[in-house]
Amino acid sequence: MPVTVSKTREMLVDVARQLFARMGVDNTTMNDIAQASKKGRRTLYTYFKSKNDIYLAVVESELNHLYNMLQDVAMKDLPADEKLMMFIYARLDAIKSLVFRNGTLRANFFRDIWRVEKVRKSFDLRETDLIQGILEAGVQEGIFAMPDTKITALVLHHALKGLEVPYIRGVMGDDISQRIKRRDNVMNLIFNGIKIK
Repeated sequence: MPVTVSKTREMLVDVARQLFARMGVDNTTMNDIAQASKKGRRTLYTYFKSKNDIYLAVVESELNHLYNMLQDVAMKDLPADEKLMMFIYARLDAIKSLVFRNGTLRANFFRDIWRVEKVRKSFDLRETDLIQGILEAGVQEGIFAMPDTKITALVLHHALKGLEVPYIRGVMGDDISQRIKRRDNVMNLIFNGIKIK
């Protein structure tokens, strides 16, 4: 894709994201996006067939930013256990911030989870690979022991997805003492399990 084509597409996605966040996906029209971007409707339809297409492009763009941030965490020169905890909390905090930054997009994120899920599939696979890399490094460092890093990474990935909504809604506690207690509990669960040894 030529640079001007990708720059135009990126700009349209960013304008759409801002409008969706401010006005809501349902209340934003393709015409609104074309006017706000100072591009004609023809240009907009060159890149996107429908509002749903541009909505999915917005979600994909947000997930790509999230993945790049997680990749940075995974590349840090830290012991695997510290890196894994940093990864978990960076991920949950980033998802929460992404959802809140996008205002009314938040309602769509929860309501249209299956539509978002389709776009998330690629992100989920890449994220699971990052987690598996951290786990494998931990096994090599002698910090972790597990029969299968791939399955463990998949379980951790799905556990994190399951924690997203309660974390975003603040059900897991937002004050500092609750956060410290929660972090200690998460560390204990991941690193020690629940069975008496």
